[in-house]
Amino acid sequence: MFSGIFGYIFGGLVIGVLARLVKPGADPMGWIMTIILGIVGAVIGGWASGYFGLGRTMTWVAAIVAAVVLLFVYEAMRKKR
Repeated sequence: MFSGIFGYIFGGLVIGVLARLVKPGADPMGWIMTIILGIVGAVIGGWASGYFGLGRTMTWVAAIVAAVVLLFVYEAMRKKR
């Protein structure tokens, strides 16, 4: 059970960091928001890859793309405040 939770946290960290590297510009968010963004991106990417029948590599690509999209949404929501 704990290995699954830590796996999601570590995977979320990796995906969140990769998404922040792919998206240009400075993102004023901390590590916790990066991990949360990566976890949500991983869940969305995992769902999309299962739905469309993508392979393991494309699951990572889909997760990173989802996290980048979430970065844009987060940035847009933050600017409105």
